[in-house]
Amino acid sequence: MARRILVVLSEWGHWGEELVGPLEVLDDAGCESVFATPKGKRSHALPPSMDSTYVDPPLGRPVVSAEMAAKVRAMERSPRLDHPLSLAQLLPERPYVSEADYLRKLEAYYHRLEEVEAQELAQYDALLLVGGSGPLVDMANNQRLHDVILAFVKMDRPVAAECYGVACLAFARDVRRRKSILWGKRVTGHPIEYDYKDGTGFLGTDFVIGPPPYPLEYILRDAVGPEGEYIGNVGNRTSVIVDYPFVTSRSTAESRLCGQKLVEVLENGLRRWGW
Repeated sequence: MARRILVVLSEWGHWGEELVGPLEVLDDAGCESVFATPKGKRSHALPPSMDSTYVDPPLGRPVVSAEMAAKVRAMERSPRLDHPLSLAQLLPERPYVSEADYLRKLEAYYHRLEEVEAQELAQYDALLLVGGSGPLVDMANNQRLHDVILAFVKMDRPVAAECYGVACLAFARDVRRRKSILWGKRVTGHPIEYDYKDGTGFLGTDFVIGPPPYPLEYILRDAVGPEGEYIGNVGNRTSVIVDYPFVTSRSTAESRLCGQKLVEVLENGLRRWGW
């Protein structure tokens, strides 16, 4: 039976290679990938991730090959990303404490969450969070996505995250305990050196800001605690860290490597790599 992977994408724009790279590896391994977005709208690639002439400001060089640009454009034309699952429809929303009959609603929330974990999420062997600037908007602080991540950790199944998708791991924590699930872990993610000074943009909007609204490296350093470690590998062309159940990937250059390590976790029992 083919392994099933739940792939979550932003509706505000994903980086093309960070989907295509791991997806090619998962396809070659015979995995079935099922796509989801926060509200069920189709995700689209950010325009620079389809442009082989685009020069990444922090790195000072093009980061999209002509071959990859063509693959991303082909994915955009295909119906494969049409009709994704909606996290808003799949999972319950945690009630506000100010709502009437709060305790009964909270009980209903946790009961429904248990049902979703057992009936829906248990179908999947792994979770993949695709990066880009879009996750800053609708994935990083998405309670429903946090509940999905916590469910996979609870089920002892791997969670892979790329670029700014790694932020979801730092913020996903049980609201009753509020301790980071990354505490004591080794992770990688977008370092300060790779952050834009200006021009962070989001798909479908004229809203362009300076640097990202939060420095992911600092958040990850705090989230792992004194016994964990953030590993940026600045100066190395790629950076992927496996500290089970997490597979974290720094940026676009390691997209295929992220997929390869996720497959190794699933098929070979890989538990530690890159540190």
